[in-house]
Amino acid sequence: MAVRIRLTRVGATKQPAYRVVVTDSRNARDGRSIETLGHYNPRMEPVEFVVDADKAKAWMAKGAQPSDTVARLFRSAGILPAETK
Repeated sequence: MAVRIRLTRVGATKQPAYRVVVTDSRNARDGRSIETLGHYNPRMEPVEFVVDADKAKAWMAKGAQPSDTVARLFRSAGILPAETK
């Protein structure tokens, strides 16, 4: 089973908010998740990103791969090291 850490969409029409979840990569975007790690709201000023860093690191240690967007958010939160170019 390929486990991913990714965003699932919640909120009203044209007012998106997202949850950071751990899920099987074959599940639909808003399908069943294994665990919720936090939430992300890009519509607030400043942008709201709350995540349980210990749980995220534990899942990544078990082999869960973050999506590109979640990896970018984790880098900005200091959970993943900054990308070097």
